[in-house]
Amino acid sequence: MKRRTATVLGAWLAAAALAVAVPNTAYAAHGVLIIDGGAHQDPSGCYPLGDFVRPVVTNLTDSAVQVRSGTDCSGRIEALVVPGQTYAPIAGRSVLVP
Repeated sequence: MKRRTATVLGAWLAAAALAVAVPNTAYAAHGVLIIDGGAHQDPSGCYPLGDFVRPVVTNLTDSAVQVRSGTDCSGRIEALVVPGQTYAPIAGRSVLVP
């Protein structure tokens, strides 16, 4: 009986450790993110900003998005665009929905 209890306890602990170690699934903001006039429903990930005109980001989601200095969402955070805000970045090159 002790061996069975130890086996069950060991399996449970291994499952618990695996559940903690596996990263969560990608988070998507709920709502619409408008970048340069294009709407993105429930956005997640990285979006490039336009090159030829000053970009405009309108955040109609439930989370803040980051305007980043690099084209692939790398570099420093230039601005946080909070829900309900419209922002025209000067130095930003991409938008990250974390």
